[in-house]
Amino acid sequence: MDIGDFAKAPVGEASFKDFYASLPNILKAADLRSVADALVKARKRKKSVIFMAGAHVIKCGLNPVIIELIKKKVITCICLNGAGLIHDFEIALQGRTSEDVALNLKDGKFGMGREPAEFINTAVLEGVNAGLGYAVAAKISRSTLRYKNLSLLFNAYKYNVPVCVHLAIGTDIIHQHPSFDAGLSAKGSLKDFYRLSEEIIRLNKGGVVLNFGSAMIMPEVFLKALNLCRNLGNPAKDFVTANFDMIHHYRPQQNLVTRPVESGGRGYYIIGHHEIMLPLLAQAVIEKI
Repeated sequence: MDIGDFAKAPVGEASFKDFYASLPNILKAADLRSVADALVKARKRKKSVIFMAGAHVIKCGLNPVIIELIKKKVITCICLNGAGLIHDFEIALQGRTSEDVALNLKDGKFGMGREPAEFINTAVLEGVNAGLGYAVAAKISRSTLRYKNLSLLFNAYKYNVPVCVHLAIGTDIIHQHPSFDAGLSAKGSLKDFYRLSEEIIRLNKGGVVLNFGSAMIMPEVFLKALNLCRNLGNPAKDFVTANFDMIHHYRPQQNLVTRPVESGGRGYYIIGHHEIMLPLLAQAVIEKI
């Protein structure tokens, strides 16, 4: 530790730039700066920036932050699990999301609301050949949903950013409904897996992969998509990965932070609540660009 790396004392009426500069240049503060710098460089060099997230990120009210990174051409691909798809639709529909699981589970009402299943499962029937994420995003775009401007899928569709949705059948409330077509949904999710694999090609020599809050699905999907990419002769090396979560998990550590960059690149693991860490990272990036 050197005094040149010390934090700066807080001052009144400081800007975000002053605050960011005041952070000590060690440990996770230094890692945060490195991830922000990597994102800015990737944008400048037109490399992939793949944003993967668990549904909790959407439930934390962070859609406006992610949408701004889409508008600023920082994020080039979004990957969600099935729950993320549902929460994003519910926000577009009614401006709120989530329910009391324990209360509704007692009499079998949990997840049995009509609208999410009807909308998403119909979107699958109407256009899943283009991919699951695209099918739902396109349907939201065509809709008159009151709050669709706050939808990740709508804004990704609007700004031509791929949305890849990776299902685990049986994990999501809409799978309980008779309108659910497992075969078509899986077909759409597989197309999204291939789309992610294509996006990974542009990670080579300077891209960035961010994972916020997915402890299982996204790290597993990313590892297989990366392997497929390399198996087909694409180098996909020398990129940066960063996992942000509230606690430490095995799979993100291995499948995102460690294994993918062993042949070139750098991985970071930063612990913190999403509702603090994502706005902090996004603001740092926007200040730099």
